[in-house]
Amino acid sequence: MRKGTVYTETVIYSAPEAFTKDVPYQTAIVSLDGGAGRVTGRIMGERVAIGDRVAEVEERDGVPYFRKVTV
Repeated sequence: MRKGTVYTETVIYSAPEAFTKDVPYQTAIVSLDGGAGRVTGRIMGERVAIGDRVAEVEERDGVPYFRKVTV
């Protein structure tokens, strides 16, 4: 399971037709731990902000899904 820190995020309110059933949804660019780079993914559950810690919980069709890590 990959973990990292939210580098930037946005909430999608106007999505392409294939994703209209999901709006609003949040995406984020996550800086992965250990200098493994950055990855774009969807956020599940509670909304995140820049600097929040997240962990990957699943992958769907090649898209990573992250959830906020609570301490």
